[in-house]
Amino acid sequence: MAIVDMPLDKLRDYRGTNPKPDDFDEFWNESVAQIRTIDPAFELIRADFQTPGIECFDMFYSSAKGARIHAKLCKPKKISGKLPALLKFHGYSGSAGDWADLLGYAGCGFIIAAMDCRGQGGLSQDVNPVDGYTYDGHIIRGLQNSPENLLFRDIYLDTAMLAKIVLDMPETDSERLGAFGGSQGGGLTLACAALEPRVSRIAPIFPFLCDYQRVWSLDLETKAYDEIKQYFRRFDPLHKKETEVFTKLGYIDCYHLSEKIKAKTLMFVGLRDTICPPSSIFAAYNNIKADKKLEIFPDFGHENLPTAADMTFQHFLQWG
Repeated sequence: MAIVDMPLDKLRDYRGTNPKPDDFDEFWNESVAQIRTIDPAFELIRADFQTPGIECFDMFYSSAKGARIHAKLCKPKKISGKLPALLKFHGYSGSAGDWADLLGYAGCGFIIAAMDCRGQGGLSQDVNPVDGYTYDGHIIRGLQNSPENLLFRDIYLDTAMLAKIVLDMPETDSERLGAFGGSQGGGLTLACAALEPRVSRIAPIFPFLCDYQRVWSLDLETKAYDEIKQYFRRFDPLHKKETEVFTKLGYIDCYHLSEKIKAKTLMFVGLRDTICPPSSIFAAYNNIKADKKLEIFPDFGHENLPTAADMTFQHFLQWG
């Protein structure tokens, strides 16, 4: 098979490169504690889009730094007993997508909520006050300030707040909350499960936001990760602060967060992926201590993986 990263036997043992801040656990414990003090003031507004048997709502809720976050929520009209629930997270720069994308799960008896990431293609607010570079890239947004101002810190907390809101709904079975998504959505799935331990099943597809220094070292910082290279070119061309930069990025590195995951995990990777290289994904997978399975697609890159959507669907239907 073609090798764009490292041989498969090496990948199976690889556990990451990007440095982990010494106060990583304290940082995230304090961050989660902060949002638990926020009144989400969530509201459900009946959407213009409706279908027989399924109710569709625009959801708005307050999260980190007071931003109002938007999600699309669908649920069956007829509810008997407690229902399983799912959170869906979108790819980088995208949005919650079309209502029709959620109907398959809702039609099978799930509550499903799809979040708009703040500052990207949907309706969520971006209120992050930061210095410097905001032109291109959310990974580096806030990097010139304290770790609390990293934009992805707040986006990760938005996922945890959404999980709590859905878990608190009277019709939700608190033992059956899942999360899934591809690329950025895969990374947010990892972050959500790490920060909300009641998430019990996840299905991240080639997750983004993992092992930043490894991606940079491969000279694959193009497209999604190009902002890291651009940050050095603009603000640290001699790399005098390289260790400091990657250590600060370590706060929002999902391969470190993966150690906290308790959810049953089904992950997907393409071995020809040059956008989210396989080693970055294996770093996250290999650090998960929970029940897990990795589906490997040797001849695929960062693209549609045939049968992945079906396997994801079955992963959640196994709840019964």
